[in-house]
Amino acid sequence: MVGTAAAGAMLAGVPASAQDESGFRAYLDGPLRQQALREGVSARTLDRVLPTLTYNQRVVDLDRDQPGGPPTATASIPSFAPYKAKHVDAARISRGRTTYQRLRPLLARVERETGVPESVMVAIFGHETNYGSYTGNFDLPRSLATLAYEGRRRELFAGEFIATMKMVDRGVPRERLLGSWAGAFGYPQFLPSVYLRLARDGDGDGIANIWSNEADTLASIANYFVNAGWRAGQPWGFAVSVPAGFDRAAVRSRTTSPRCPRVFDRHSRWKTMAEWRALGIVPQKGVWPGGDVMATLLEPDGPGKTAYLLTGNYRVILDYNCSNFYALSVGLLADEIEN
Repeated sequence: MVGTAAAGAMLAGVPASAQDESGFRAYLDGPLRQQALREGVSARTLDRVLPTLTYNQRVVDLDRDQPGGPPTATASIPSFAPYKAKHVDAARISRGRTTYQRLRPLLARVERETGVPESVMVAIFGHETNYGSYTGNFDLPRSLATLAYEGRRRELFAGEFIATMKMVDRGVPRERLLGSWAGAFGYPQFLPSVYLRLARDGDGDGIANIWSNEADTLASIANYFVNAGWRAGQPWGFAVSVPAGFDRAAVRSRTTSPRCPRVFDRHSRWKTMAEWRALGIVPQKGVWPGGDVMATLLEPDGPGKTAYLLTGNYRVILDYNCSNFYALSVGLLADEIEN
């Protein structure tokens, strides 16, 4: 056995990239392989995939660039308006309406089966990959194994790598395992573990192909929403005007969410539509939903700007991507698509 000092001396002249590759290979062939075998991945799949993988510094750099840690007291939240202008723009609305009209028979069937609105399925499709135009070109096994080895979020990425190996065991071709640097793939940008749980065959051919099949993609998105608790017949939310002098302190939420606390901290406490109406909140267009529907108030651009009353279905969109800007844009794009 080489002592610590001796090992350090031996590595002193070795480039960091070579050290990373050596450590990566040891991790693949040791701890990661053993964990995968324990969780049911076949040795045949591991023997076929593991030798093809190399360390990818690029995905490590991208992961380390992600914001992390709790927000500081002085951290400011940007305005929603610029994000909305970019993500609910004329081009995305136009492509969404074209996709919506082209797939109406399919969408109508999925909505009948699940209760998830046609326009919401299309809006997710549009937001995630611009209706399938870009799905990512990172090799999923390589990226996920690298991020698991790096260790900052080892439990997450090792689990997703193992889920990817289970996909291979199920017959998913190796060449289809391409996606974002963090492991999301296909038209709906599912993680491998989500694919295993919730991907669905939408056209009856026995395959859940979310890489190139729109029927499977839309059925899978709807199944995700059903699993997350979507309530049929209830809106996601709608734009409202808040009266001058409105007492925001009186409706401030006193609870802290264990998930995405900074996102949910911006929401008021829950009240019925009838209670919001009594407080002087006014829909910017349309009519009030049923008076007993519960909603929370969000003012993404601050007082005096457009606000939104948001139902439990908005929380389902947040389950897909826990960002108020994302969820609002999905809802607003869905509204534009069906108009």
